[in-house]
Amino acid sequence: MGLAPRGVGGVVWDLGNVLIDWDPLAAIAAGVGEDEARRFLDAFDFRAWNHGPDSGGSWADAEAWLDAEHPQWSQHGRAYRPHFAASLLGEVPGSVELVRRLHGAGVPQWGLTNWSAELYPHAPATFDFLALLEDVVVSGVEGLAKPDPAIYERLVARTGHALSELVFVDDRTDNVEAAAACGMDALLFTDAETLRAALLERRLPV
Repeated sequence: MGLAPRGVGGVVWDLGNVLIDWDPLAAIAAGVGEDEARRFLDAFDFRAWNHGPDSGGSWADAEAWLDAEHPQWSQHGRAYRPHFAASLLGEVPGSVELVRRLHGAGVPQWGLTNWSAELYPHAPATFDFLALLEDVVVSGVEGLAKPDPAIYERLVARTGHALSELVFVDDRTDNVEAAAACGMDALLFTDAETLRAALLERRLPV
């Protein structure tokens, strides 16, 4: 049995920029250089483009769309996938320690990440702490991505808990607001110490 307080079934973590420091600039720069990578990211809506594979689309289709619609950025966008590992910069300071403390105390934890099915295998191959999570719901595998309410509902079956019993942590306001609207206790991540204080308020053993 876990040691979460009564009424709390466990903690659900976003991965990118909550537990894993992710920056697409590093991957794109590996292919076209930092100046060109910055120019691309300043001018192009990378987040919206990346959301396609995150939602279950293929990277081949995303790249073909880029070739057709924004050929001036084809080389830049196509640099991302082969150099993806370079975008994973390490653990976010302090966050993974919270995961380890909760695991040590027997509190169940899960992941809920917007990540393409093709690129997600880099995560468990790089970060051993992910093995401390009971399961990770990967948007690209599910064909749904945050902040779509349907992906939060997937957590009910995957965790065995009502959404109201789960504490959710994410660094994006839209994802946090969507989780809260679904009934989760949703926390906006800014830094590990602020999060630790919020978890302590919920009597979680961190």
